[in-house]
Amino acid sequence: MIELSPSERRDLRARAHGLHPVVTIAGNGLSLGVIAELARALQAHELIKIRIQGAERARRDELMTEICAALDTAPVQHIGNILIVWRPRREEQDKNRPAAKPAPRAATAKSAAAFAAAARRAALVRAGQERRRSPRGRG
Repeated sequence: MIELSPSERRDLRARAHGLHPVVTIAGNGLSLGVIAELARALQAHELIKIRIQGAERARRDELMTEICAALDTAPVQHIGNILIVWRPRREEQDKNRPAAKPAPRAATAKSAAAFAAAARRAALVRAGQERRRSPRGRG
C-alpha cells in the first residue's frame, strides 16, 4: 500500500469530489474480474471512486484493505458506500508497441463534435486561400 501525507490525502479528496464511481462492487464481491477492471481504471484515471452495494461498514473497510493490498494503491477516503483510491499511473512495458506515440494530427478527431469543428476550420482556411488567390475576392 502507498502511504499518503495528510496534505496529499486532502488534495486527492478535493480532486475526487467531482468524480463519479467507475466500478461497482455488489453481491459477488471482489472477484478477479473486478480487480482487473479496477486496475484498468487506475491506469486510465489514477484517482477513482468505487461504489460498494449491500455491505456493512466493517465489510467495506475490509474491501478497502483488500483492494489497496491487491493493487498497491493508497486509500484516500471511505465515506458511506463510496471508496476512493489512488495509484500513480504505471508505465506500460509492452515490447510490441513503439516507444512513443506520434502526436495526433488535427484531422484525426475523437468525437463527432471535434470532427465537425475540424472540418469547419479546414473549410474556412480553404475559403480564405481561394479569396486571396482570386482577383475578384479583393475589394
